[in-house]
Amino acid sequence: MSTIELRQVTKRFGTFTAVRDVDLSVRAGEVVCLLGPSGCGKTTTLRIIAGLERASAGDVIIAGRPMNDLRPEQRDIAMVFQFYALYPALTVRQNIMFPLHHERLDDATAAARVARVAGILHLEGVLDRLPNRISEGEKQRVAVARAVVRDPNCFLFDEPLSRLDVELRQSMRGQIKSVLTNLSKATVIVTHDQLEALTMADRIAIMRDGLIEQVATPHEVFARPANVFVASFIGTPQMNLLEVDFDGMEANKGVFKLGVETLRLTVDPLVGRLPKGKVTVGIRPRALAPSSAASPETLSSRAELIEPMGAETLVHTRLAGGEDIRVVVPRAARVKAGEVLHLAADARQTHVFDQSGKAVRS
Repeated sequence: MSTIELRQVTKRFGTFTAVRDVDLSVRAGEVVCLLGPSGCGKTTTLRIIAGLERASAGDVIIAGRPMNDLRPEQRDIAMVFQFYALYPALTVRQNIMFPLHHERLDDATAAARVARVAGILHLEGVLDRLPNRISEGEKQRVAVARAVVRDPNCFLFDEPLSRLDVELRQSMRGQIKSVLTNLSKATVIVTHDQLEALTMADRIAIMRDGLIEQVATPHEVFARPANVFVASFIGTPQMNLLEVDFDGMEANKGVFKLGVETLRLTVDPLVGRLPKGKVTVGIRPRALAPSSAASPETLSSRAELIEPMGAETLVHTRLAGGEDIRVVVPRAARVKAGEVLHLAADARQTHVFDQSGKAVRS
């Protein structure tokens, strides 16, 4: 069974701890993306799975077998690197077939495997070309094909789309996802691009400073972020995060003081158990809608910068206390710079985080 499991994995480089107490399980047929900013430990974690780095502590288990003492070539994994690493003197066909030499397959079986994978990734027309005679997108597909042509325990991808332009990224996301869907293999993809993670992954593991902050489906990390970091990292435009004073509950609404203003918001009932004091309120830009008039349930802000985004418009506004608020409105709203907006928040997309930054919800 193709599975990957990390148990309390830690990696130290001298006095620096790059990965700390990572627990992660990847089921057969599941795609998990390690997502986070540069230096968060996601590539180090991938290299530990591959055996390119040795864990300082903890266990790596692949297909039910402990891997800590096994070299990379003994782990039966297929890895696609950020840099394609194609052999320049070999044709596309020979590059794809190269891993099969280790399996000592007969020529007919090896050729059939190459033809099948080339068909899946639309490489039939370039099989007899050298790598310098094909496009960047085709090179990336060759690297994927070279991994897929085998029947390994699992697949590992390290920033597989980072060298492609926007159009090629969109097409390759779909192609890689389509290929992986039919393979029933545990797959880990490292990326710093949240759009890649949201579109390609069954679950996302969000990392910061060597720790996994949250592991959940793309929908859940967006709709129910575990803490302030996840809330700020996931979503474009970025979630509005306001540091406010919680002043208790009134009529099932949370009362929050923001400078000289008092704001009443419908929030999770668990918020009522918080002590009065500093909290963070998070509201996504698309969860704010202009209201006809000011009220205790709206934020009044002045539009400063208008960014057309096609069907929608991103409006950067500023509250009286100087806080920036981003709001996304339909193109037809025709907001103008200098206009005062009274913004009402969708209660279903309003988040409260306690003093430690942890989400407060049922």
